[in-house]
Amino acid sequence: MISRFSSRLILSVAAVATLAGVSACSHGNKRPKADLAASKVTTIGVNAYLWRASLETLSFMPLVQTDSNGGVIVTDWYANPNAAGERMKVTVTILDQDLRADALRVAASRQVSQNGQWVEVPVQAATVQKLEEVILTKARDLRRTAIGEKD
Repeated sequence: MISRFSSRLILSVAAVATLAGVSACSHGNKRPKADLAASKVTTIGVNAYLWRASLETLSFMPLVQTDSNGGVIVTDWYANPNAAGERMKVTVTILDQDLRADALRVAASRQVSQNGQWVEVPVQAATVQKLEEVILTKARDLRRTAIGEKD
């Protein structure tokens, strides 16, 4: 079961991704050329669609570190205003130049306040998996949009 804070974090991420998302246009039977929006984008060291999707998905959280060449995004602690006493921190690592599911790794830390001290507690695997799914979906949408815009 996902904690109340984790589910609110997922809902926040999903809402941001939905609001920021742009759906690809349908072009009937017309197929785009393969090189227009290649799944392998190397101008920043990692896949540009995964990079941009990760930044957009985590845009509501304060960022501590971003390294587009190394493919690392680290957020600062984020406390959902509706879940006092809990906070989360996320690290996204992009491992490849290709737009693939195994090119993305998300790690999260969660803390709760107990007696005025922040105490580390487990993050549900479903929370991390959902964040990965949101980022991957956004990256694929960005790629589809790039193909559609260049037709």
